[in-house]
Amino acid sequence: MDYESILNQLVDGELSEYKIEAKDAFAFQQALRAFGKRTYIKGRALRGGAIIYTATNIDK
Repeated sequence: MDYESILNQLVDGELSEYKIEAKDAFAFQQALRAFGKRTYIKGRALRGGAIIYTATNIDK
C-alpha cells in the first residue's frame, strides 16, 4: 500500500479522511512517522482499533 500517497492526498485536500483498520495500523504509523508534513495530520481512534486520519488546517 502506498501510504505516502494517501498522506499527501490528505494534506492536499484530495481526501477528507482516511480510515485504517487495526491490522494495518502499524505499517501506516511507520509511514506517518517518516512523512514530512505529519504535524498536519491527526488521528482519531475508534472502537476495535481502527483509526480515522484527517488533515488539520494548513497554510499553503
